[in-house]
Amino acid sequence: MCIGDRYSATSAKMNEKDIVDTAVATESLSTLVAAVKAAGLVDTLKGKGPFTVFAPVNDAFAKLPAGTVETLLKPENKGTLTSVLTYHVIAGKFEAKDVLAAIKAGNGKAELTTVQGGKIWASLKGDKVMLKDEKGNKSTVVMADVKTSNGVVHVIDTVVMPK
Repeated sequence: MCIGDRYSATSAKMNEKDIVDTAVATESLSTLVAAVKAAGLVDTLKGKGPFTVFAPVNDAFAKLPAGTVETLLKPENKGTLTSVLTYHVIAGKFEAKDVLAAIKAGNGKAELTTVQGGKIWASLKGDKVMLKDEKGNKSTVVMADVKTSNGVVHVIDTVVMPK
């Protein structure tokens, strides 16, 4: 699926739901929702924004080593979980056209600074937008431009991780 494509009804017009409510209404993002709640980030992601969220689907979390999600969801690991989740958030609203323009301007690669403070890099592989994290892991945008009242969500197939 290409980042320029529109895959949901919410893409055609502004969604009245915020990022959190949109994720809650999306079954394939239930693990992300549980993690956002455990990290105490609900109020932040319901805030004014705008935010751009690269939202991993449930299958993305399932790709992590066995026990990783359960460990991250424990109260004593809230700081680590918060770091991982905020690594998926960019301040501002970057729709597909903006991401593609940044990739073009960067001669094939766009460096994005996350709310966590780390960097992720966006590039194209064919017609797909790929993200590379600080550890060299790659993720593909599988749904782009899910517009919300406080930003935009791009759904990804792999969890990206900070250093």
